Amino acid sequence: MELPKDPTILEFYEEFVDQWLVDIDEQWDDLFASKNDGNHFYRFAHTLKGSGYQFEIIELGDMGIELMRLIKEEQWNVIPPYKEKLLAILKTAKELYNKSIGK
Repeated sequence: MELPKDPTILEFYEEFVDQWLVDIDEQWDDLFASKNDGNHFYRFAHTLKGSGYQFEIIELGDMGIELMRLIKEEQWNVIPPYKEKLLAILKTAKELYNKSIGK
């Protein structure tokens, strides 16, 4: 994983990572519980995908694509561990950023 080279993206990187950490932590269980209406969870995964690629956190974007596929295929039993995987990716991104600014 590398930090983005675009200074505009990098300017918002910390806020982006922090917000996704909160969103996943606070929304994941409700989204999963509402699997009867998979559209909400699918949109969440779609936003995760696009945002991950925009901020050059490729692993996050790839995970968003995987989640979209699993939701579409209704493979609900496979999805729960993705929460911790996503949080781990974001925590790594945060550590990388903090290291780059000397935190």
